[in-house]
Amino acid sequence: MTPADRLALRAVAFAGWWTPTLAVLAVVETAAELALPAVLGRAVDAVVGAAPQSSSGRWIVVVTVLVLVLIGTRAAQDYGGGVAGARSVATLRHALVRHLFALDPRTAARRPVGDLVGRLVGQVADAGQAAPTVVLAGSVLLPPVGSLVALTLIDPWLGLTFVVGLLLLAVLLRRFVGEASDAVAGYQRAQGDLAGRLVEALAGARTIAAAGTAEREVDRVLTPLPELHRHGVRTWRVLAGASARGALLNPLLQLAVVAVGGWSLSAGRLTPGELLAALQYAAIGAGLGAAIAAVNTAVRVRAGCARAAEILDEPARRHGARDLPPGPGRLDLCGVQVRDDDGRPLLDRVDLRVPGGTLLAVVGPSGAGKSLLAAVAGRLRDPDAGEVRLDGVPLRELSPAALGRVVGYGFERPVLVGDTVGAAVGCGADPAPLARAAQVHDVVRLLPEGYRTPLAGLALSGGERQRLGLARALRAERLLILDDATSSLDTVTEHKVVDALTGPHDSRTRVVVSHRVGTAARADLVAWVDGGRVRAVAPHRTLWADPAYRAVFRS
Repeated sequence: MTPADRLALRAVAFAGWWTPTLAVLAVVETAAELALPAVLGRAVDAVVGAAPQSSSGRWIVVVTVLVLVLIGTRAAQDYGGGVAGARSVATLRHALVRHLFALDPRTAARRPVGDLVGRLVGQVADAGQAAPTVVLAGSVLLPPVGSLVALTLIDPWLGLTFVVGLLLLAVLLRRFVGEASDAVAGYQRAQGDLAGRLVEALAGARTIAAAGTAEREVDRVLTPLPELHRHGVRTWRVLAGASARGALLNPLLQLAVVAVGGWSLSAGRLTPGELLAALQYAAIGAGLGAAIAAVNTAVRVRAGCARAAEILDEPARRHGARDLPPGPGRLDLCGVQVRDDDGRPLLDRVDLRVPGGTLLAVVGPSGAGKSLLAAVAGRLRDPDAGEVRLDGVPLRELSPAALGRVVGYGFERPVLVGDTVGAAVGCGADPAPLARAAQVHDVVRLLPEGYRTPLAGLALSGGERQRLGLARALRAERLLILDDATSSLDTVTEHKVVDALTGPHDSRTRVVVSHRVGTAARADLVAWVDGGRVRAVAPHRTLWADPAYRAVFRS
């Protein structure tokens, strides 16, 4: 069973008790639909004298009841199909979003944001229709099979004639499934590619405007358009071809049944009512519209499941269940190695011991691996070899709650997440003390609603946004990692922030990636990174005697 098939079964299960309910409704509807021609035939025979006329009223009542059953079951199926699909879509979206956030950030970053949004919004909506589609696909064969049985009971020659038509129908549907599956999958891939390019372009809108390359960017974004058009046209051509062949097969099959039925009527083997029933069964069994619609929906559902399953099959980052014991925040990187996707070493056998409560500045030339070392230190990225420990506990063994509580990150360009400013800073805690420490409380106080100001549409400078991100990071209880998190601050504000971080009251271990000599000078220790390795760890005044170290800041 493929991942797409397994996900389709999960989507069916997500619909809950609506799936068996829809199945029961489909069976009842099919039974009423198959019973109606026979009852109509009996009523006709009673009217024309081929059966006792006293029974005509009874058969008309039965016909009325069957029609009401058909109306009721179809209405119930429409409602139930909508509810089942909505439940499955909601559950699948929750599962996909949870899994995306459980992935290693590097894994998630390999796919464009627009492509992920397309899968979450579009393809999951298709996949969520699995329950009603499975019921429809399972019940779509009941009318042809039931019609075949009924025609055979009326006259074996009619049954034989109908079998030939069903074989032609099976060949038609099999070809349609293969062609439609390829076309729909190709369309969804091209759609995701286009969405990814568009999101990338929107994120760099200012750069595009400044460079005057809007027309060139439009061409780049719309590069997948010819492929999208090709697959879209192919989808409609396949559907139109199947419908055209069905439109030809349907009347031919009914004409064959009429011919055989007329011959049987003239031979005295059929009554007029039975001939009418036979024509109705031929129309029911040969109706390709429902079959093609069911197959087309199933193709879209399976393609949507395949696109969603590609994400859900990515291995999630594993966490332990341990909490961190009391300790000073000692950080140990033991033989840490990180490789690029092509196998090139980015961090090579890094051994680093940071005593608890130390302010460690990480410096080095551009591309030396400073940000990568900071990411590994707080488990934003797992090393390919080696281990990172905090107070003797490997970070892999900590629970997500424990890791989020003891480690905080401040970034050069932070993304603020939350409905309000207070939620983005405090994440459930009181944001005011954190904002004061990050020198941003006065800014927030002047906003229209203070910490309750909605983030949506809020205009912030780069420095203000950076200080809010820094305030959020200050929630950390034991290890604070700042990756160039003060680069957008003015000199006075940066001095105040650094004072807060280096003051005697802050007992946390602090790892600060910086390009500024003042930060290195105020640190307890400096880790000098070069070429993916830690070249030296010592106080700034000791390293300053080395001309190569001084050259790091001159560059």
